[in-house]
Amino acid sequence: MKKIGYTLACAALIAAPTLAADPATIDWSKVAATKVTLFYPGQSSYQWLLSGHKGAKAIRGGKACVSCHEGEEKDMGEALVKGGPLEPMPVKGKDGFKELSVQAAYDANNAYLRFQWKTLNAFGGIEHPFYRFDGKEWKGYGNPKLDQVVQDGTQPGIYEDRMSVMIDDGKVPNFAKQGCWLTCHDGERDMPKLATKEQVAGNALFKEIKKRDVRKYLPATRAADNAEWQSGKSKAEIDQIKAAGGFLDLIQWRAHRSNPVGMTDDGYVLEYRNADAGVNPFSSNSDKVTHAPKYMYDASKVGYKSITADQLRKGEHFLTLEKNAVAFDPNAGWKEGDMLPKYYTTRTGSKGSAADNGGMGTWKDGMWTVVMTRPLGLTNADDKNLKEGGVYNVGFAVHDDNITTRGHQVSFVRTLGFGAKADIQAVKLP
Repeated sequence: MKKIGYTLACAALIAAPTLAADPATIDWSKVAATKVTLFYPGQSSYQWLLSGHKGAKAIRGGKACVSCHEGEEKDMGEALVKGGPLEPMPVKGKDGFKELSVQAAYDANNAYLRFQWKTLNAFGGIEHPFYRFDGKEWKGYGNPKLDQVVQDGTQPGIYEDRMSVMIDDGKVPNFAKQGCWLTCHDGERDMPKLATKEQVAGNALFKEIKKRDVRKYLPATRAADNAEWQSGKSKAEIDQIKAAGGFLDLIQWRAHRSNPVGMTDDGYVLEYRNADAGVNPFSSNSDKVTHAPKYMYDASKVGYKSITADQLRKGEHFLTLEKNAVAFDPNAGWKEGDMLPKYYTTRTGSKGSAADNGGMGTWKDGMWTVVMTRPLGLTNADDKNLKEGGVYNVGFAVHDDNITTRGHQVSFVRTLGFGAKADIQAVKLP
């Protein structure tokens, strides 16, 4: 039995905003669990849904995905993950589905969402890509399994586990019917017709929003009937959609980049997959000028200044400003093979709407247990306002097995209610 318990200890040292209840002390045995089957979607993009899918006509006519596929998640996932037209690069050993346990509770101040799922591997995926010193320069080490460099053996598969929740308050057209397929499109990373850097650089919208690749977005932000990525509306039009609430809240618990400081990544999907205003709990550990790391481990606290590849998955290798980090010293006697994390984390440095949500995860006996904490009544322009009496459309996704982008398992849409009837009904705490 192995248990990853860094977060619980760290959260006690790096206090999050005062909570009405400590999520670790909630008696979850008294909160009903809803079982949700997640499945591997492959490259089933929004454009495929409207044209390549055999049910495209029904979808265009307003039918929901579950009207044809409810109860088929396991079979679909197991078929898609093996390869075929929707999976040109199958990952050996990847599981086609996951059973996710979902519990919800709330009090006067917060919503609490608890998730449990079994990992494919016999360890929790807490590692993330590193920088490795080759004797002269610091270069990237480790990539997600869908990357070609991992498929051909040039780089090892290294990526953090993640638990994601999309939230709609009824203001995003068709999300209740089509769920996350509204956000996944041709042109994105690991999807068909990948957009080139040159194509993105020459696009009017991407110039305006200053983005260099295509990420998740909503069809309402595109002018073409099939919502192709190139057909972006003006920033002024997109701002109007946002002001009217036509965006998805995206909360992501990250085993490496948020869990060490007891938080979740807070963002939203509109014309792009955006971060909330403020400062995230994680940042790049690369100096833009020198291209060397910004921080290294504080040897006076942890006994080492870096790790090596043979130490991976033999402990916890987070780099946290408040706990074990010190400014990088280029004259510290670096040797070939020395490694430092690509990202560092900070609780006290996180600010604004990006720092709203708490998150605690532990891995034990092959299972992650993650509790997300979300304040009720948020009035930020980039957050959905969760409140008693509210019912929300939600979609879930799990990334594990050192993978990212479309290599996850996803759910069809469920409803989440706080003091209201829904598929998942949050229990009000005493």
